[in-house]
Amino acid sequence: MNRFQAIILLLLATWGLSACNGDAEYQNELREERFYRENEYEEESFFDLFRNQHGPEQGVAVNRYLWQASLDVLSFLPVETADPFSGLILTGWGSVSGAGTYKATILITDPALDARSLKVAAFRSQGGRAVPVSDEQNRQLEDAILTRARELRIEDFEIDG
Repeated sequence: MNRFQAIILLLLATWGLSACNGDAEYQNELREERFYRENEYEEESFFDLFRNQHGPEQGVAVNRYLWQASLDVLSFLPVETADPFSGLILTGWGSVSGAGTYKATILITDPALDARSLKVAAFRSQGGRAVPVSDEQNRQLEDAILTRARELRIEDFEIDG
């Protein structure tokens, strides 16, 4: 192979490799599309929160008996936040007749009247800090809420029946 053929071959290889890069703008568009697809990004605005995007058949995914039972059982604690759409109840500090000061966070994750639908995290005040209660005390609180929820459900069926 002579020198001229080597130069031509080198130029063709360089041209071929540079063509692999493609159009920079097109590459940026592909990268942006991939980013949106990977992150499941949709163009939404704040006002989309107030639009009915799911239709009337989609209801609240929180069990109403668990919700009401949680509010009943924790009625001695001041409610700071209660969001029935997310199933979250946050209470403030409240005292239990000589037993100390407590607060609780309740999360209802499912529309089923089931123990797996209920998450409870109770805390007691100790030295100005929030300390989790024992697993046994947490379980007792969950049991009280579940028992009250079943009572409310039975009451509904007795009234309807």
